[in-house]
Amino acid sequence: MYPDANIPIIQLSLDYTKTASFHYALGEELKFLREEGVLIIGSGNMVHNLGTLDWAHMDGAEYGYTWAIDASKKMKELILNDDHESLKHYVDQGKTFQMAIPTPEHFLPLLYILAQKNNDDSIEFFNDKIVGGSVGMCSMIIR
Repeated sequence: MYPDANIPIIQLSLDYTKTASFHYALGEELKFLREEGVLIIGSGNMVHNLGTLDWAHMDGAEYGYTWAIDASKKMKELILNDDHESLKHYVDQGKTFQMAIPTPEHFLPLLYILAQKNNDDSIEFFNDKIVGGSVGMCSMIIR
């Protein structure tokens, strides 16, 4: 991505035993890195349920189950409304979120990124599609 290695990047591991609120709080503690010019990347998926993947629809064309589409839409609404509390408590958001996030390791990186957001930042979504019925490839940039 940066062949001149002029952008500092640090890789972090997730502690699977900690709560989503813990991960968000850790993201807040790391905010000083963003302010110093370190690129913060959260790699994961908001909708990621491999157990329900429809391999017949893995040709790259957009295809999503209703619950996956609904969960993705709701997550983006919460993000745009700065409702980080609801996202930190994703397990309380109902069946669509439970289906979209059966295990947290692909969702938690989102919380680190949201914790970096300043009040005057904008959010841009891209690659916003669901494939195979149950994997949402939506990504976002906070500027």
